[in-house]
Amino acid sequence: MEDGTNVPVATAPPPPVGTDSEGNLNLPSNPQFFGKMDPNHRHATAIVNGEIITGTDIDQRYALFANANAGKLTPEEQTRLRAQVLRNLIDETLEIQEAKSADITVESDEVDQRFAYVAQQNMGKDPAALETYLGTIGSSGASLKRQIRGEIAWQHLLRKNVQPFINVSDAEVREMLDRMKADKGTQEFHLGEIYLAATDETKPAILANATKIVEQLRKGGSFVAYARQYSQASTAAVGGDLGWIRLGQLPGPIAAAASGMGPGQLAGPIEVPGGYSIIYVIDKRQVMTADPRDAILSLKQISISFVKGTPERDAAARASTFATMVKDIHGCGQVDAAAAKIGASVVANDQINARDLPVALQDTILKLAVGEATPPFGSVEDGVRVLLLCGRDDPKVDNGPSFDQLQTQLEDDRVNKRAQTYLRDLRRDAVIEYN
Repeated sequence: MEDGTNVPVATAPPPPVGTDSEGNLNLPSNPQFFGKMDPNHRHATAIVNGEIITGTDIDQRYALFANANAGKLTPEEQTRLRAQVLRNLIDETLEIQEAKSADITVESDEVDQRFAYVAQQNMGKDPAALETYLGTIGSSGASLKRQIRGEIAWQHLLRKNVQPFINVSDAEVREMLDRMKADKGTQEFHLGEIYLAATDETKPAILANATKIVEQLRKGGSFVAYARQYSQASTAAVGGDLGWIRLGQLPGPIAAAASGMGPGQLAGPIEVPGGYSIIYVIDKRQVMTADPRDAILSLKQISISFVKGTPERDAAARASTFATMVKDIHGCGQVDAAAAKIGASVVANDQINARDLPVALQDTILKLAVGEATPPFGSVEDGVRVLLLCGRDDPKVDNGPSFDQLQTQLEDDRVNKRAQTYLRDLRRDAVIEYN
């Protein structure tokens, strides 16, 4: 056109400040902050899509977790834990809200049944006693029940919106079964896992947090409690329990760490795709092979005790007489008469699972022939005792999981991966106001 009108040329809009042309974050290595900021400040409460999380909610959930650590948390760890508790409550709220929007209702009876199970399995208490106990530590039954409600709601939601779209073909399961048969005799691990998601930007902070968790676990912190509060995997609801897994089913870094570990050992933080994992070996066994520790034993315990203040020399002399007496016992039929001669007590148990014995005793007991006894063990304070093997029922060969069991295991693994993405999407779309 020649009329002098300036026609604008269409150009692509510039990328937002702080991003490159591909939308990736382009952050300065030495940022200068404008305004005052306290890096130790933690928001006390939040409103999640219009639903309030109160300071009491945070206090009671914090008390529930802090108690599991027997007061071993430093001030810095307490601050970090309160921030984590708030994040957990936000996620829990998002999960409950999403379940409600999907017309999923969690009945009170279902929550009460899970609460009763937790009371019995974890604390050996009935529900009423657990309610009272929670009040004494600054928490409440309502706080724990809300956590349980969130877990149940999320499980129901995954069954409705995720599980139907997970497909594990028969061919995949058969291939896995064939691989297991080929791996017969190799090791299988019963693992617990705490998974912390991380992006490239959050990796340093998440790694530091994971390292602190490992430190607390090594000091005696409850793995199950930490998994329930911190883990971002769906197994958090069961204390991080992954069940029995072969190394080939695990991500390479976790498999490499677990291969040299034994029951009761901890490893991490381990960098895995999408974040960091902390793993705990609950137990290990050989694939499709009978585990001697599953043997059912018939034992007689013969023990002597010492009067408080007994001199070491006198105790040693009596212990020597006791050891000689045990050597002369030939079979469990002679135990009661021999014990009576030196004032020893006898306790019999015909249904002891070898794996339930202290680890230090398992190997010794399993090497005994019927009628043989362990060497004497104990102390002046606790008394001296021996265990006599009276019978042993060896376990049957484990034929491994069935087709259906393995298919369920593979489906659960895929549901877990989808669940992590689902929750990330809920966080991204949420409207959260901090107070």
